[in-house]
Amino acid sequence: MTGAVPAGPGTRPEVRPRIRRRTPWPLAAPTVLGLALLVLPLVALLVRSPWRTLPHVLAQSTVLDALRLSLVCATIATGLALVLGVPLAWVLARSEARGVRLLRSVVTLPLVLPPVVGGVALLFAFGRTGIVGRWLDDWLGVTIPFTTAAVVLAETFVAMPFLVITVEGAFRTADQGYDEAAATLGASRLTVFRRVTLPLVRPSLGAGAVLCWARALGEFGATITFAGNLPGVTQTMPLAVYLAMQTDPAAATALSLVLLLVSVLVLVGLRDRWLSAGAR
Repeated sequence: MTGAVPAGPGTRPEVRPRIRRRTPWPLAAPTVLGLALLVLPLVALLVRSPWRTLPHVLAQSTVLDALRLSLVCATIATGLALVLGVPLAWVLARSEARGVRLLRSVVTLPLVLPPVVGGVALLFAFGRTGIVGRWLDDWLGVTIPFTTAAVVLAETFVAMPFLVITVEGAFRTADQGYDEAAATLGASRLTVFRRVTLPLVRPSLGAGAVLCWARALGEFGATITFAGNLPGVTQTMPLAVYLAMQTDPAAATALSLVLLLVSVLVLVGLRDRWLSAGAR
């Protein structure tokens, strides 16, 4: 493909060949190594998977219960993250109050915090002797640890920052002129947020929800620390993989393959619709 340079009347435009940009060789080697580091483990999992016994493994009731629990808890955790995380993202992006930077650091802390430490923190907060858990137990008779609710809470704690960061970036880059125009026409702040602001960030909102769901689906450390590993109650697919790895590596490989396929199907199916739009 060529590009033309404008010229004066009566003259032919000068045509210049388009320069092909090649990847510098110092960048090529790390790129290949990084791609190999990401792809080779997945290829090894596919190669070593017991394809013949896979239907038998999937037919087991414990596997079906773990898969069902993982999907249900990840979906509920994502819904809870949307309800709590979207307003939080708006505050981080639009608020001019003092302490917003500190609040952003606290919100993003679970991204770098070891999941097991997050589980211990949840246990100290919502356990029977925890700061909040003791009151829940005394007043309402509600016990959260080692229940399905604990799984949802642990997954929300770990996965919600992915949603908040994605949506906060969208709020920052969205044109606030539309919000101001709607406000001058008499719309309330809640109406502006619901009818103008949210539609503007809808692609990023979907992208953040997908990332949050995928992170919640694969959560392990906080779940096993705060919720335990009770079959049918708190044993999600990652926990089932960990337990099967100690006794039946073939079954653990099959479960890992199922978890991988579910994650890939969701991300690939929604990529063109949400993730690409969010990136734009």
